[in-house]
Amino acid sequence: MPRYAIVIESGPGNFSAYVPDLPGCITTGATHEEVRANMREAVEFHLDGLRADGAAIPKPTIAVDYIEA
Repeated sequence: MPRYAIVIESGPGNFSAYVPDLPGCITTGATHEEVRANMREAVEFHLDGLRADGAAIPKPTIAVDYIEA
């Protein structure tokens, strides 16, 4: 199963997330845990839609890492 990188951003009253490899695949949540769970559902829904349309499923290309500064 492919692993897609997600970006989670903190907003004034919630969290939002998106998948750089899946343009248009976004979600929000009240907590970090909720936005992660919502993103799992959003990715599955997004991929199901691509399959239904006969579109190619993008391969994950984004890698994430952290540095201390």
